[in-house]
Amino acid sequence: MQDSQQKDLIQRDRARLWHPYAPASPDLPLWEVEAADGVRLRLRGEDGTRHEVTDAMSSWWSVIHGYRHPVLDAAAKRQLDTFSHVMFGGLTHAPAVELAERLVAMAPAAPGGPGLERVFLADSGSVAVEVALKLAVQFQTAARRPRRQRFLSLRGGYHGDTFAAMGVCDPVDGMHSAFPGLLAGNLFGPRPPAAASATPEAVQAWADGVAELAAANAAELAAIVVEPVLQGAGGMHAYPAQCLTVLREVADRHGLLLIFDEIATGFGRTGELFAAGHAGVVPDIMCVGKALTGGYLTLAAMLCTAEVASAVSASQAGALLHGPTFMGNPLACAVANASLGIIENGRWRADVARIGTGLASGLAPALELGAVRDVRTIGAVGVIELHDAVDVTAVTAAAIRRGVWVRPFRNLIYTMPPYISTATDIAQITAGMTAAVAEVHEARVERVPAYTGSAS
Repeated sequence: MQDSQQKDLIQRDRARLWHPYAPASPDLPLWEVEAADGVRLRLRGEDGTRHEVTDAMSSWWSVIHGYRHPVLDAAAKRQLDTFSHVMFGGLTHAPAVELAERLVAMAPAAPGGPGLERVFLADSGSVAVEVALKLAVQFQTAARRPRRQRFLSLRGGYHGDTFAAMGVCDPVDGMHSAFPGLLAGNLFGPRPPAAASATPEAVQAWADGVAELAAANAAELAAIVVEPVLQGAGGMHAYPAQCLTVLREVADRHGLLLIFDEIATGFGRTGELFAAGHAGVVPDIMCVGKALTGGYLTLAAMLCTAEVASAVSASQAGALLHGPTFMGNPLACAVANASLGIIENGRWRADVARIGTGLASGLAPALELGAVRDVRTIGAVGVIELHDAVDVTAVTAAAIRRGVWVRPFRNLIYTMPPYISTATDIAQITAGMTAAVAEVHEARVERVPAYTGSAS
């Protein structure tokens, strides 16, 4: 790229591109990524300054093996030498078949009983959720319960940005108010109590509330939709695994399907291969994405039981009514197989445990800051929760100056680092997060006693 083009790349971006959850504004703070390798990003600011930073975000939780991983690079190159894409209607190919077999083998299953046996490959996490919701409605119709077209989700949940997915996101903190009349009128149970502070009484009260809501509306409900153990973009809220057992029992009691959205939690992030494993619960439908390809290409999948697949296939419709153009993209499937191979053969469980220990100890000093309401961790996830909204621009810049890339939202500064992060990397991330909060927010609040519980 010529020097003049290099210098005005950010201005050119501002003139033409729209970034996630952002206005088309000339004031949008941006950094150009000049290179990425391992857990490092090399950034260039608009003023020409360069920073090498440790990626605390795994590029929105997807790059679990780091950038430019030799195994993933090689898989992509091998597939490119064969073919990069073919349609999936009427055709098949080895990468897709292998990926389906791997996912079924890895997915939750009851001891000696059925598990998730059928795989639908989708373009993205939101699309996988859309497919899951469609499948649940089609299943209920096939079971001669056509009135069952609504869903029971939880307050604080997030499941994607497409319309059906938005419809099962939190109705207050989600995007419902921006699209009045367009989103389906679903039901929302209470948010589960926080894992760190939940008492048996609190869990029982929550369970009673969910059970009552489901019983009162069962005739109209197709499924229960939840992020197991950790609600991600809805607030990084960890809750007791026992709640998943409750949801399984409620679903079975009323003939509802249980859908686990494991797009953020899958592939080891919470300390189990899938978050369902914390409770030993097997859902009827499960969605995965994000880390599926190690962050190389967009790909997601919806898995379901043989019972669900058979019922829909034998129904009047005779098919699951969805079919993306790039479904089963061979290039993405090949990289996904390589990524799952690293998980199957690697040290992810030890790595996640090591990272979790480093996050817990490294973020603990943040509790001494008056601006901080809570610090919590689960698996390879670390969260600093403030009393007030984060100054995203200022905190991001302060973290970059300390060699750390974060992307805060709402009142949260959080990290989901790559699994290859070393103890030194984790120490840098936690110190950078804490120092950024202290620099930007501590001067804005009076000193108050540190909050040592967990947010509910």
